[in-house]
Amino acid sequence: MSRTPAVQAVILAAGLGTRLGRPLPKSQTPLRDGRTIMRQQLDNLTSALGPDVRVAVVVGFKALLIMEAHPDLRFAYNELFDSTNTSQSLLRALETSHPGGVLWMNGDIVFDPRVLRHVRPWLERDETFVCVNTAAVAEEEVKYTVDAEGFVRELSKTVTDGLGEAVGINYVSASDKAVLIEELRDCAETDYFERALETAIARRGLRVAPVDVSAFDVVEVDFADDLERADQIDAANLWMEPMGDSAF
Repeated sequence: MSRTPAVQAVILAAGLGTRLGRPLPKSQTPLRDGRTIMRQQLDNLTSALGPDVRVAVVVGFKALLIMEAHPDLRFAYNELFDSTNTSQSLLRALETSHPGGVLWMNGDIVFDPRVLRHVRPWLERDETFVCVNTAAVAEEEVKYTVDAEGFVRELSKTVTDGLGEAVGINYVSASDKAVLIEELRDCAETDYFERALETAIARRGLRVAPVDVSAFDVVEVDFADDLERADQIDAANLWMEPMGDSAF
């Protein structure tokens, strides 16, 4: 009997990150404990998925700087990083991924490591999901609604009467990956990847579970005050111990 392919992870880190106003890519922004945002993400992934987890990073802006900082990772290059959006970065990652499901996250997300522990049941069942925060529904964030069965129906910044916000940590199952790739190819270059999920739901019947991670802190670092909040999360969770052997 063949073994189910291991979960792999992707970090989308191609963007310019101009709103933070720093010369480095946002993923290389240092946190208070000395780690960069990306290093914290990698540590969280290793803790949750095991030391052998496959990680790929989509780079663009100052790509060599990121690659030199993490020479042990796989990389995909979005050469149009200054004129395209996350749909094109995710497309490059999924097209070059190994068989199996893919967990992906935005490269400017700082999060409580318990988030990945919380989503392990969905990973183990290989179910497509988006992590959501039901405690906040800011106008400028990606929001969602659900259908009668509780799966995501709408997912975009223009959603009205949203039930919460997508936090930027997501998973596509092995069986759904080809569909998502096709929908990403149909996206406009300026679309966020959420557009492909939304069209896959509407046109292809994709079932996307909203996984509530409101109990854990997740910060998208766009501005200086976001970085201050991220430092508080990072410091608060330094005590967390590794999970031990991964189930994947």
